[in-house]
Amino acid sequence: GQRGDEEEHHSLETFTFYLSEPLSKERVEAFSDGVYAIVATLLILDICEDNVPDPREVEEKFHGSLLEALSEYGPNYLAYFGSFVTIGLLWFVHHSLFLYVTKATRLMGLLNILSLAFIGGLPLAYQLTSEFAEKSHNEIEAIQVSCVITFFASIFQFAIWTTALLNEEETLHPFARYGGKEHAFMFAKLALYPCVSLGAFFLTCLLSEFSTAIFHLMQIIIPFAFLALRIFVRISLTAIKSVMSLSRRKVVLLEEEEACLSPNETLS
Repeated sequence: GQRGDEEEHHSLETFTFYLSEPLSKERVEAFSDGVYAIVATLLILDICEDNVPDPREVEEKFHGSLLEALSEYGPNYLAYFGSFVTIGLLWFVHHSLFLYVTKATRLMGLLNILSLAFIGGLPLAYQLTSEFAEKSHNEIEAIQVSCVITFFASIFQFAIWTTALLNEEETLHPFARYGGKEHAFMFAKLALYPCVSLGAFFLTCLLSEFSTAIFHLMQIIIPFAFLALRIFVRISLTAIKSVMSLSRRKVVLLEEEEACLSPNETLS
């Protein structure tokens, strides 16, 4: 009878759902890489099926010049490369995030699945933005949908980082914790896409006439922002450290001066 009670108690503990319980980090990374690869493949499939000129059209309309025929589909290719760069940068941020994570939890896995759900919507964003060349009437809606998809795909990555920080001693490497070498840069890198996509969304609401230009500018700025981000963070951290070191030196000098003074002088 005692053995049966122990087995029942063990089975209840096994099937109890705790969000802080560990989860296989390797399985999370493998599943995420598979989703990113499939989404990137779907983008190029759309290019191959819909945005390649017919040989007869090339011969009759463009006099056999394939380059002139492809130039007509330039905005479609621009939308493709913009969407592919977005997927690549989000994968890069995801890779950097889990590079610093030593142990994943169930809550982090749940947030990762939510992020991947919106990553899977990026081909839809590409199909919507590839219609800009046709001057369709739903450009603002297409841009806003793309911004919303990008925002939620990136904000859930930021939520994974926040969840890891709540239990950083078990989930993060020491150099990525509060005050670590890579903490400030990782925070800025994860906040970049949510801030830019949210800003682009509100700008399209206020400046609807320039919505397409704003969207393309967002796609161009973000890759260069990733390159400049580390330099900016390094300079900022160096400036903060120099200011703190100067203040510490002043405190040390004051303490040394007080130590050199006689007791009567200090009382006066």
